[in-house]
Amino acid sequence: MGETQLVAVEDLDFAWMLGDGPSRSALALPPGGVDAPEILRLLRGMARRLRGGGSHGSWMIVSGGEVVGLCSYKQAPKDGVVEIGYGVAGSRRRLGHATAAVTAMLDYAATDPAVRKVIASTAADNTASQRALARNGFVQNGTVLDPDDGELLLWHKDLRWDLP
Repeated sequence: MGETQLVAVEDLDFAWMLGDGPSRSALALPPGGVDAPEILRLLRGMARRLRGGGSHGSWMIVSGGEVVGLCSYKQAPKDGVVEIGYGVAGSRRRLGHATAAVTAMLDYAATDPAVRKVIASTAADNTASQRALARNGFVQNGTVLDPDDGELLLWHKDLRWDLP
C-alpha cells in the first residue's frame, strides 16, 4: 500500500467507477469496486451540486494507485460550518484510509476562510468511523435518530478558535 492521498473527483471518474467510460488516469479499482452503483450515483449528484455551487470538496481516496474510497463535503460551507462524509471500499477497510482521508479533508477545510467548524455523523455501531473522527480531534456532541440510518452519533471539530 502507498500513502493515502485525496484526488479531486470529476464526473468522468464517476462514469468510470460506474462502468460507463474509461479511466482518466492510471488509477485502478479495488476488488468489488469502491461502492454500490446506487451510492456512486448519489455521490455523483452531490459532487455536481458542490461544483455548481463553486465548492471543490469531493475527492477520491487513493492509495498505491488504487481508488480505495470517496470523501466529500456534503454541501458547500454555510455559516462557517461544513459537514463531511467518507467511505472506504469494503475490501480496503481497517487500513487507516478513513483516518487519513479525514485528516486531509481537515487540512483542506483549514485553508478555507469560510470554514470555522467541521461536523460529521456516524452510525452508532460504526466504531471504525468513530475512531477515524476521534483520532482527528473530533468530539462527539450528541445523537439523532435518522429514519433511514437509525441512531447517529454527531461529531464536531472547531478549526478556528479566534473567530466568532
